[in-house]
Amino acid sequence: MERGETVVGEPVADEQIVAWAAEAESGYGVDALKKRGRGRPGRGAVASQVVALRLTEEELADIDARAARDGKTRSDVIREALHNAVT
Repeated sequence: MERGETVVGEPVADEQIVAWAAEAESGYGVDALKKRGRGRPGRGAVASQVVALRLTEEELADIDARAARDGKTRSDVIREALHNAVT
């Protein structure tokens, strides 16, 4: 490790860099790249849409308290409240 390369602050050995270079030089199949996926997993067969929402600190604290109490995520609590409001 003459140059002191790091990935996310962790040192990377020369052997690992050589292995990554060999993998890249051999080429990547399109199918393999598609399988790796990026970002958060989908919620179903159709892509989800992100919607921005402005909340006060008090509203957010209430949502977070509910999420912690119920063992859910903030998003789960908001989706559940929205579902209950429109059905």
